[in-house]
Amino acid sequence: MQGTSDEAVGLLEVFGLVTAFMAADAGCKAGNVWLEPFDKNKPANADALPVPLLVTVKFRGSVSDVEAAMEAGERVAESLTGVVQKHIIARPTEDTDKMLKINCFDKN
Repeated sequence: MQGTSDEAVGLLEVFGLVTAFMAADAGCKAGNVWLEPFDKNKPANADALPVPLLVTVKFRGSVSDVEAAMEAGERVAESLTGVVQKHIIARPTEDTDKMLKINCFDKN
């Protein structure tokens, strides 16, 4: 599905890819949402983190569905490796919407 300016986006940054998959699955089951491509980040202090890779799960849908997805995803992530950050943008701008499509997983 394509995002529109009437939709919300939920950004849930977690420790590790497995946690991201588990949080995404829980969120998609909790609300009528779909996912933008995940993104990853390996911060400079990666060796000091519980898992050396940060992954951002991006939920899309109505504000209420994104809120439900974020709550479910956060619960699962906290039970595994943890949550780094979480934010909901009610109506992302067109430029923000374009940035949501960018991801680092397909880069070398």
